[in-house]
Amino acid sequence: YLEGLYPQHNLMGADAEERAFIEMADRRVEWYLMLPLAAAIRHTHPGLAVLESPQFPDFGRSQGEKGLEVARWFDQQLQTQPWMAGERFTIADITAFCALEFARGLMKLVPAAHGLHALQAWRDRVSERPSAKAV
Repeated sequence: YLEGLYPQHNLMGADAEERAFIEMADRRVEWYLMLPLAAAIRHTHPGLAVLESPQFPDFGRSQGEKGLEVARWFDQQLQTQPWMAGERFTIADITAFCALEFARGLMKLVPAAHGLHALQAWRDRVSERPSAKAV
């Protein structure tokens, strides 16, 4: 709705082809990065035991490893393109940033600590955007 009202500087694509590509990139972030990281946190963080009862720590650890594997894939992508969906900032970047910030806070996941320097540089660029700064 908002994209229709304010089409300039859209986050979800200017035409059908770009919208489909950005949607694909956003789904990759959601399904392959955010969901494994969320499962890892839900099943390993002691503070979430009350919400995830019973917790399955082995499952949580395996999901954390899977999330890190996908982060490596995104790191490779970001070595050839500046943003998650290519040449410009989109909703896929917002989704990925939220997933990584969530994991940074609760899993202490820092991409550079795992040799993911392109992902770290991307994360740092996004965090400098006015919309990402804490209020």
